[in-house]
Amino acid sequence: MSIKLSDLGSRQKPSDITRLMTIALERPDMLSLAAGFTDNDSLPLLDIKSIVDEIAETEAEGKKTLQYGANVGRAGLRSILTKRIEASDELGPDALSDDRMFVSNGSQQALYLAIQTLCNPGDCILVEQPTYFVFLEILDGLGVTPLAMPMTDEGEIHVEGLKGLFAEWQAADELHRIKALYMVSYFANPTGHSVSKKVKSEIGAALSGLGTTIAVIEDAAYRELYYEAPHEARSCLAIEAYADLPVLYTSTLTKPYASGLKVGFAYCTDDTWLASMLTVKGQQDFGTANFAQAIMERALENGLFDGHLEELRAIYKNKMETLHAAFEQELGELGWSWPVPSGGLYLWLRSPNGVRTDAESEFHEACIAKGVFYVPGDLCFPSSRIQDFIRLSFGTLAPIEIQRAADRFKAAASSMTYSASQ
Repeated sequence: MSIKLSDLGSRQKPSDITRLMTIALERPDMLSLAAGFTDNDSLPLLDIKSIVDEIAETEAEGKKTLQYGANVGRAGLRSILTKRIEASDELGPDALSDDRMFVSNGSQQALYLAIQTLCNPGDCILVEQPTYFVFLEILDGLGVTPLAMPMTDEGEIHVEGLKGLFAEWQAADELHRIKALYMVSYFANPTGHSVSKKVKSEIGAALSGLGTTIAVIEDAAYRELYYEAPHEARSCLAIEAYADLPVLYTSTLTKPYASGLKVGFAYCTDDTWLASMLTVKGQQDFGTANFAQAIMERALENGLFDGHLEELRAIYKNKMETLHAAFEQELGELGWSWPVPSGGLYLWLRSPNGVRTDAESEFHEACIAKGVFYVPGDLCFPSSRIQDFIRLSFGTLAPIEIQRAADRFKAAASSMTYSASQ
């Protein structure tokens, strides 16, 4: 006799990234440009060993880190993270409050908590197109509808189009169903695009003038992974147009330091929303792993975090340039196109003449046959999935492997016929 699941349990589907990685694992010879893993060779093992040794020097204090911690997170770490946002946003001291900061199991948990506490099945969340496809999986699993925002050809949110969308929903008396606007604002997954200062301010003004509260979820997971200079725009926490809006700013210490520690954080300006997220978080895990937090706190305090991050920026810049240079001439001549990012872990490619690149496409099969793997870009679109984009991650492969993967990708691309009828 089969068990009957809840509505929530019945909505769950196998994760696209899990399916993609299973294919990769079944082929040991496969070179993956799919998963957004961080650079393996640079993981700060010796730094962390020194931190653990330091923690263990005082037995009583060291043992405290192996005990449960506070649900909201370690006070010292939260204070450091709050000050870090203030510095990035060029705010004065104490402009933000430690009481509004909490530590999560990576930024992914904070995103899930945000939607779980804000939305009922049937509610809507505004998203960019394309957007972070695992966030779309969260929405799907919770029965929440992603609502695609109008976009410009340059990858910016089209503010006038967004205002028109608001007017349409208001006229239909449905605006109350839109609970939040989600944007990946810095060196985004999947496109590498950053939301401009002008557009970010205009979005805040548009939301503030609605007369209906729509929250803002700013995903800043890649904010510190710029190659040479940080992006000009401050976060929504520091922009006057968002002062009266509920804002959740999420980021992570996973991508810039050590992914296996799984420490993220979130800052929420709305007391009711924050309290609800923390209540649910307490029901889930009693708090993010205290030992992992203690390691991150020390790394940030003693400069090891920022020293590693500086090295990592150079590593990712080199990797991006390696992949871009390997593609530039041959794929360019075939009609492929992509923007060159100034931060992050991804190249966002578009095939010529609309040639399909989704998981059921001839091109995807050709790449698998050649031994190279990618994330089909259609997974990143909230509706009417567009099937001629590809997300490539250069995070985990060494430069020599990136070159080999690029050669395999180009071989697959060269085998295709790029007729306008495809």
